[in-house]
Amino acid sequence: MKLNPETMARASSRRPWLTVGLWVVLVVVAGTLSSLFLADALSTDVDFTDEPSSKLGERLLIERLRGEDPFTEFVVVTSESSTAFEPAYQAYVANIQAGLQRLGADTVVGVGSYLDLTGPVSDDGRTALLPVLLNTTDVDVAGETAHLIHEVIAATPAPPGTRAVVAGAGSLNNDFQELAEETLRRGEGFGIAIALIVLVVVFGAVVAALLPIVLAIAAIAAAFGAAALLGLVFELSFFITNMITMIGLAVGIDYSLFIVSRYREERARGRDKDEAIARAGATASRAVFFSGVTVVLALLGMLLVPNTIFRSLGLGAIFVVTFSIAASLTLLPAVLHLVGDRINKWHIGRKRDLAAEGGMWDKITHAVMARPVLSLVLAAGLLITLSIPYFSIDKGFAGVSTLPEDVESREAFELLAENFSGGLTSPVEIVVDGTITLEIEGRIETLQSALDRDPLFGDSTVTTNDAGDLALVEVPFTGDPNSEASVDAIRSLRSDTLPFIFGGTDARVLVTGDTAFAVDFFADVDTFTPIVFLFVLGLSFVLLTVVFRSLVVPIKAIIMNLLSVGAAYGMVVMFFQAGVGPGFVKDLADLSGFIQVEAIEAWLPLFLFSILFGLSMDYHVFLLTRIREHFDLTGDNTGSVAYGLRTTGAIITGAALIMVAVFSGFALGDLVSLQQMGFGLAVAVFLDATVVRSVLVPATMKLLGNRNWYLPGWLQWLPELDVEGHEAAAHRVDAEPEVPVG
Repeated sequence: MKLNPETMARASSRRPWLTVGLWVVLVVVAGTLSSLFLADALSTDVDFTDEPSSKLGERLLIERLRGEDPFTEFVVVTSESSTAFEPAYQAYVANIQAGLQRLGADTVVGVGSYLDLTGPVSDDGRTALLPVLLNTTDVDVAGETAHLIHEVIAATPAPPGTRAVVAGAGSLNNDFQELAEETLRRGEGFGIAIALIVLVVVFGAVVAALLPIVLAIAAIAAAFGAAALLGLVFELSFFITNMITMIGLAVGIDYSLFIVSRYREERARGRDKDEAIARAGATASRAVFFSGVTVVLALLGMLLVPNTIFRSLGLGAIFVVTFSIAASLTLLPAVLHLVGDRINKWHIGRKRDLAAEGGMWDKITHAVMARPVLSLVLAAGLLITLSIPYFSIDKGFAGVSTLPEDVESREAFELLAENFSGGLTSPVEIVVDGTITLEIEGRIETLQSALDRDPLFGDSTVTTNDAGDLALVEVPFTGDPNSEASVDAIRSLRSDTLPFIFGGTDARVLVTGDTAFAVDFFADVDTFTPIVFLFVLGLSFVLLTVVFRSLVVPIKAIIMNLLSVGAAYGMVVMFFQAGVGPGFVKDLADLSGFIQVEAIEAWLPLFLFSILFGLSMDYHVFLLTRIREHFDLTGDNTGSVAYGLRTTGAIITGAALIMVAVFSGFALGDLVSLQQMGFGLAVAVFLDATVVRSVLVPATMKLLGNRNWYLPGWLQWLPELDVEGHEAAAHRVDAEPEVPVG
């Protein structure tokens, strides 16, 4: 027996209880694995899988100077009316210091303050800084300790008008995770609620509407289990949970929507239950399988980038798409067999024939094909215009200054920046590797003088190892270490200042620290973006060529998908990057709660390309499968385009609305990185399902006619994958043959 979507559908429907039972076991095991191991595998750290200069510098410091550098949290005590030298203020600081020391040496190595000359006081005397050296080099453990620090502060009575807040990597880690989890809950709730409404409207029955959601949840649970297993070996970005949930709800519901719709359509044509399941497997399930494979191929490109955030996001999406495909091909046919005609239970509204001529989608399609050139110019012009702001993009990282104003770590950071140096939490570390001779010491002093003259930097310190072959110049930024100015300062140090000062010596000088890591991250993204683009476009071209046995279809698909991705890029820049876009757009962004920042997340363009290129292929494959299926039966290109659009218009629109709802739920969160991601995905899917599928596809297919299915003679050896199903393939009417030249 050949293993294909049709045979899998038949086998699953013949043994429905066994299939459902195996999926229940899988979900239970996956849930157990994720509850036991997933939390420990997640981190907010972004690490490299190669060794850029920042990572090399950090390794040299660990091996030859200080070992693993423990984290430090900063307690900032400030008062509106008192100074640090008044008795009540001093008693408050002493009580906090004593409470933190009681946490024990296993948790806190030491607590400084101005009371014992180990902590500074601001120039106006109203703000004091208590550095808390933690006994950990793990950012997640630092986060747990930050919770203990907050508990100590909460239990310490404060004088009127005096308060204490906490800044540091652990506190920032906690706030990012809490905001991400809140966004996850909001996105899940909002997305599922809207998806259920859309599904009820599309299907006209409550039971049919519930099935896709149940299957999406099963795929998400299984993907969490796979991520937990992977987390036993590799550290994963905590964003992987958001990725699994977001993509799982989007594609899991969509895939089931396509198959359930085809099953009900086949039942309406008079096929019995099992034959309708098999027919849906032979058509819609095939489209789901090939579109899913295209999504996975696009996501594989993210694994080429050598850092943990891209690989975590890519693997999370690959896991959930793979399990969504598996659930659609096996679990769904089994459930359809068990449910049978009860799928139409709790019917709402009147039944409609999706293939009926003269409906809204039929009118839109014929209107577009009546004026294909005008439609093509207007639609492509709109997408190109929307993409123009992308050329003004500035890329960076979301720092603490992009958090909502009521988040404590941001408030603490602003107090640090105002009264001390904001970059105390993540200073610049300049590593001088080589014998520290008198000449090198003189060059280091010259470097310190140059840093002192730059208002971006605070006071620097120098440390030399016992062997005298490694020195560390440590200097904090005066502002946000993730700001564009700080990033530019690192680049200037590397390209201008350090080569000028240390030129002609044998010393190797490296810049490390959080901001230097960010600069190397940006460089990696810039280097690998064209590689990923070529990889994804090349694989997609090959797959679509084989699936549709055409050179024209994949070329058009790639061009149209690039147009929708480009438009999404431009709209993200317009809505989120300060100083770009017309005023009414900024007003709309403010009303939506979007945070204006000086730079778009550096990982976002490459991420959006990989995700959107895959997701947009879902609709393209599903639509073109219907068109090709009808074309193979009739040989009528115009009639086939009209048939494909009117039979899939409602389904694709419903699927797109579900995706837009899911992604919008994440865009409504308070974390600017997730806002940008959710918004970019939502607008791209919306444009793809409206402008691309409803206008560009029928216009270009009308203009090209039978040339849409052109395959040169020298490629006729390509295998026939029979994506449109055996019935259509058996009655295939060939396109116009290639005309020989010469």
